[in-house]
Amino acid sequence: MDTNEMIQYAVEEGFAAAEVIDTDTIVFDPSFRPFCEENLCGQYDANYTCPPICGTPEEMKQRILAHRHALVLQTIWEISDYTDKEAIKKAKGGHNRAALRLMKRLRENGEDGFLVGASGCSLCTPCAITKGEPCRFPENKYSCMSAYCIFVRKLAEECRMEYNCGEGLLAFFGMYVFR
Repeated sequence: MDTNEMIQYAVEEGFAAAEVIDTDTIVFDPSFRPFCEENLCGQYDANYTCPPICGTPEEMKQRILAHRHALVLQTIWEISDYTDKEAIKKAKGGHNRAALRLMKRLRENGEDGFLVGASGCSLCTPCAITKGEPCRFPENKYSCMSAYCIFVRKLAEECRMEYNCGEGLLAFFGMYVFR
């Protein structure tokens, strides 16, 4: 599939920006893992796609580097109060729903890959692991950028995307990793 077509699909699904990069240009920083351990999202050790269950920082890095390209995705949301957890959760959910729609389209067009979300997987709430059950959606589950220890600010710079979009705006990032 042509990368311009992939970017066009992303725009059609509502992304503000999309860019295809080589995965070897992604900056990983394992010092970000303690932020997951703080468990501010409540998913640490409670979700198949979150640390420590998802894998070590090195295992997560290698999962991405086993593929040649990533379609980096950005959404921008109006957020009047950066401490409004519900508004932020709603925006992240919108980002991830768009990414899941895009992943489906890309796979239907022969571009196999996997998603890296703006937050941890929420296909099941709560995650099946909390009931000792296997993942219900192993082909669609996704870990967040933080679980992969991706330095998102540097990723945004690499893709010529705004990281800080200005007062009242909040950007979220994700990726579709392929080939």
